[in-house]
Amino acid sequence: MRAALDTGRLGASLAYAWAGIAHTWQHQPNFRIECGIGLGALVLAWWLEASLVPVLIMSAVVLSLEIVNSAVEAVVDLASPDLHPLAKIAKDAAAGATLLAAMLSVLVGLVVLGPPLLAKAYALGRSLLLVR
Repeated sequence: MRAALDTGRLGASLAYAWAGIAHTWQHQPNFRIECGIGLGALVLAWWLEASLVPVLIMSAVVLSLEIVNSAVEAVVDLASPDLHPLAKIAKDAAAGATLLAAMLSVLVGLVVLGPPLLAKAYALGRSLLLVR
């Protein structure tokens, strides 16, 4: 076993991983949209003084699955350039995983952000009524 950390290998691994993220950013509009929604949810959680952890976790899950979905699509296109029912199943399943995570992240967002958002809206409504 090696006692020292192989920084060259680690650096190469990180570079390959970053290249995958960058490629997904450049070529997958849904990834950019999901990044924007995740950032918006984080800003909203911060403004509402709600827990950032569930929002961060769900954003990471959705974005990670979008990258995996892109990888599955690329591999399927390489292995099966012609239309094939199994290729469709693989692509649809990967896309379905991303969709499921996105839908669950909306549910988590409602649970985490809903109550403080309603409280702020209620407080704003009361203050507007008192101004009259």
